[in-house]
Amino acid sequence: MKLTDFKALTFDCYGTLIDWESGMFEGLKPLTRRLPRALSRNQVLEAHARHESSQQLQTPAKNYRDLLPIVYRRLAEEWGISVSWAECIAYGKSVKNWPAFTDSAGALQYLKRHYKLVILSNVDNESFAASNEKLEVEFDAIYTAEDAGSYKPSDRNFEYMIKKLETLGIQKHEILHTAESMFHDHGPANRHGLASCWIYRRYNQEGFGATMHPGNMPKYEFRFDSMADLAKAHQEALRG
Repeated sequence: MKLTDFKALTFDCYGTLIDWESGMFEGLKPLTRRLPRALSRNQVLEAHARHESSQQLQTPAKNYRDLLPIVYRRLAEEWGISVSWAECIAYGKSVKNWPAFTDSAGALQYLKRHYKLVILSNVDNESFAASNEKLEVEFDAIYTAEDAGSYKPSDRNFEYMIKKLETLGIQKHEILHTAESMFHDHGPANRHGLASCWIYRRYNQEGFGATMHPGNMPKYEFRFDSMADLAKAHQEALRG
């Protein structure tokens, strides 16, 4: 299997293209500054993952910008900190401030010349629009949790994407699903018979950070530590 075998790259956004862990950690500082004892970055992110995943199961149709305030409140409760709802809402709006990884825009602009580029993200459309500006590329299709009415790793999101891509003339075997999260993306990609590419942004860190542990590790066809490495490998595949 070669990178040049595919017609479309379908991307997770947050964690793969947008540095959501840095964005989350910064957005949670009004809360974490009031902790009686300091928690490590990973401890904060892992707690966020637990509450986010739980809330996504409980309220799959709730928009991400409206779900994050609940996560913030649950974290405050767990840590014994009093917060106002206005503070929780402010965190829900912080997605627009989450930074892109420095290599994302350039790699996407290169890959756009060779593939259809598609987003499959656990986000609402308004929040993604702000992130898209940072990515500096026009995606050929954007499928959000708001569109699907559910959150990954639900099979519903992948079924939605696969059916919509068929209307654009893209078949399942022509898709390479490209993502960081084993839990949200590679597991369901395996279940749906999609080839996948792991962008292992956390290669030099322990654990799974802001995503839940996937259980048994899913398989993947390609692995790179950055989007820049993926673009470079594609250039080499063309020469080969």
